[in-house]
Amino acid sequence: MKAKRHGRVLGIVLAGGKGTRLMPLTKYRAKPAVHFAGKYRIIDFALSNLINSGIYSVYVLIQFKSQSLTEHIERSWQFGGAMRGRDLFVTLAPAQMWSGEHWFQGTADAVFQNIHLITKYDADRLCVFAADHIYKMDVRQVLDYHMEKEADITVTANVVPKAEASQFGCIAVDESDRITGFVEKPADPPEIPGRPGFCYVSMGNYIFEREILERTVIGDAHDPSSSHDFGKDIFPKWHDKCRIFAYDFSANQLPGRDEPYWRDVGTLKAYWQTHMDLLQHNSKMTLYNPDWPIRTVSYADPPSYFYPVKGQICSIMGSLASEGSRVFGAVVHRSVLSRNCVIHPKSVVEECIIGHDVIINEGCQLRRVIVDSNNEIPANTVIGYDRQYDRERYHLDEDSGIVVISKPAIKLRCDLDPSLVGEKGS
Repeated sequence: MKAKRHGRVLGIVLAGGKGTRLMPLTKYRAKPAVHFAGKYRIIDFALSNLINSGIYSVYVLIQFKSQSLTEHIERSWQFGGAMRGRDLFVTLAPAQMWSGEHWFQGTADAVFQNIHLITKYDADRLCVFAADHIYKMDVRQVLDYHMEKEADITVTANVVPKAEASQFGCIAVDESDRITGFVEKPADPPEIPGRPGFCYVSMGNYIFEREILERTVIGDAHDPSSSHDFGKDIFPKWHDKCRIFAYDFSANQLPGRDEPYWRDVGTLKAYWQTHMDLLQHNSKMTLYNPDWPIRTVSYADPPSYFYPVKGQICSIMGSLASEGSRVFGAVVHRSVLSRNCVIHPKSVVEECIIGHDVIINEGCQLRRVIVDSNNEIPANTVIGYDRQYDRERYHLDEDSGIVVISKPAIKLRCDLDPSLVGEKGS
């Protein structure tokens, strides 16, 4: 991206995470490809922030279970026809294995394995962003701050109460917000000077001067003791060797009526709670700001449709309903309905996240359940009311009580038709 005041800025989105704490939602897809809010993927938020900020040159670094993510990027994030060019692209970049036949060993190694792309683009500075958080941010304001501070590295930081900070990577700063230390999930998080009771936690988004990025990741690649992670290895070693500043995310302002909102949806509890936040009236995380849209692929699905049948009322309240979703004589409260799901009469769905192409048959009762895509729930099924019952039959998140119905297993044709397989042992 060619911008006068920021130089040539290249976006690098780190989308190679396994997302093990989101299992079974990550059984067949990478964490950034997990569905969110009915029609989006988690990665859409990071990419929308970059594109809305005028950063149109973006590499997405992929790795584990990447097919779903690859198809999504190809369908929704391509500049078409004459719009494509050297400075207009969203391109996937897998592990290059220049230094050996191994996957990305960490966030810093992911950039190191693709460092030739930085040279090819001739970047002045880089936005290295995580792909697995739900938030909105004007990146131009972070770049302005980065240049005003004459920073080598800027780390975006969310302000959280001290009581909550110990579950994150915490940042210690001086009175000018220059970073003096990094601590991973400390028992006693460092407070922000002048703001007792509050701490900075890393959002996983960084602005680098090109030379500093090259120097740090190349040096880290030759350190056998490193885990090759920006937060764990590079920043703790470099904060006293170069100018690293924290950017206060709460100072970021968007057009429209958005308020700063950031959530790490790395656990099933956080993933479910973020959806429930979204369903609140006047939620801080709105999807209805035309001045800062969250972009994604749009399919040629019909409108959603609700109708009372068989003498049963149709009650939809506090819910999101995506294209093609249909509710017939059922109750849906504080829930998210993805594309082309169908809920049949006498069913009650409360505080649930329903994936695309899901069928919920008659007389079901679901409470605090995540149903992954392509499932069919048999008639009169009850889920979310008896922990022991749910634990024996489904995936129960013990921390939150959320029940997850995994995406159905992928079956080969020979599994369905034994005649396609030869005699045993042949």
